[in-house]
Amino acid sequence: MNIAQYFKDARAELGKVSWPSRQQVLEGTQAVLIFVVALTVIVWVMDLLFTNGINAALGLR
Repeated sequence: MNIAQYFKDARAELGKVSWPSRQQVLEGTQAVLIFVVALTVIVWVMDLLFTNGINAALGLR
């Protein structure tokens, strides 16, 4: 297979793809951002709790 045929076939396959609508992309992006923010807050709270717990256990506070 030569390179020209490869790109021709790749273009044909891209025509078969079911692309999401703009609304679906925006909703998916919003869901990911909410999840990332929530996970960040959870990890931050856990870090605070563990840091304070370890410092208290070692008598550093």
